[in-house]
Amino acid sequence: MAIFVLVLGVVPPQAEASELSAGVSFGWIQAGTAPRLAIGPHAGISWHIKKDILFKVHDLCSVVPPIQIGGAGVYNHTSVAVGYAWKDSDFSAGPSLAIYFMPACGDTLCGRVAGTAVGGHAQANAYIAGPLGVSAIAAVDWVGGSSLVLPDHVSAVVVVGPVLRWRAK
Repeated sequence: MAIFVLVLGVVPPQAEASELSAGVSFGWIQAGTAPRLAIGPHAGISWHIKKDILFKVHDLCSVVPPIQIGGAGVYNHTSVAVGYAWKDSDFSAGPSLAIYFMPACGDTLCGRVAGTAVGGHAQANAYIAGPLGVSAIAAVDWVGGSSLVLPDHVSAVVVVGPVLRWRAK
């Protein structure tokens, strides 16, 4: 809720247009030494502040399926970003906050990790058939605290998948 209020306070009322996007992504999450399959929905809303400059709020919910060692997990990643838009594509980057509960392995120990993490997010969308396109998302988060399971304190998410957009002017 705090992020939503912050967004409403930051987005100028004279924004030219808004755009909603949603999709499903497939890729991997790496927290610790072993990458894990990640599948999940993502959605975002962006406002064109100037003709080509946009402000975006994005949420990616990655699910670690239970078919892997360690079982199921969830990694929810929310970001605010500034970007550049072309006619059939856009790119944005900015800070993020992640909430996670998932299995992870260190050099000698595996276990479940849970918490929040701050980091960065980058996303590129290319629309190849009208409103249908492909989205690539990369995020890196700093996982604080001391943990034998996550000795490097970094998690990374890289996913790609179809995306659909709706525009309002």
